[in-house]
Amino acid sequence: MREAGALALSLFRTELKNWTKGASSPVSEADIAVNDLIEQRLRAATPDYGWLSEESVDDDTRLGKELVWIVDPIDGTRAYLGHREDWCVSVALIVGSVPVLAAVFAPASDEFFFAMRGKGTTLNDRPVRATAGTDLDFSRMAGPKPLVQRLSSSPNEIRLHPRIGSLALRLCRVADGSLDAAFAGGQSRDWDLAAANLIVQEANGRMTALSGDAIEYNRREVVHGMLVAAGHDRHARIVEHFRDRRLP
Repeated sequence: MREAGALALSLFRTELKNWTKGASSPVSEADIAVNDLIEQRLRAATPDYGWLSEESVDDDTRLGKELVWIVDPIDGTRAYLGHREDWCVSVALIVGSVPVLAAVFAPASDEFFFAMRGKGTTLNDRPVRATAGTDLDFSRMAGPKPLVQRLSSSPNEIRLHPRIGSLALRLCRVADGSLDAAFAGGQSRDWDLAAANLIVQEANGRMTALSGDAIEYNRREVVHGMLVAAGHDRHARIVEHFRDRRLP
């Protein structure tokens, strides 16, 4: 991870070839270079594991693997190409459909989040925890404003935390207590979520669909709907709120 982060950082704020894949998803030669490095290292060390990455052609053989790496070589490519620091490298190991090992590294700010199932979450080797309580301070929430507004009785008056370009990093900000809650709109993918999911969970938080349903990974369909991450009690309050209301 640190080697991959160092490579991404060495290319940061340089002239890079970039293009658009699909409808509007940016990708650069840095994404590909970092992906290739991580894939070489992990496949050499674990040749029997499955592989799913944003920047690799999907291989259906992963569906028959019990152990699968899920990788986003640069999460927040728009931020990266915009010379902002809110991007990261994200790697998770999945057993079945559940993450058991996770690392999210933001090289520009030198923040390394790490979690193992049942072992807690650390940020730069220091334990971190999601904030407790159930209050809703919108200045400590990040995500799509039309979605978050539905929590407020005065939706036009809320002021959210400034946008964080990387979804994985936005979710990790819940784990370290920088945010009370973070939301994702629809169309996020396994590679955006898997590592951050475990990092939040091991920091005494929860990350689920707005319905409260658990997120399952390494399925044929890797796209997910709207999600929320928060400390346990606040998460329960938010899920209960949306359970009784029509979603946007």
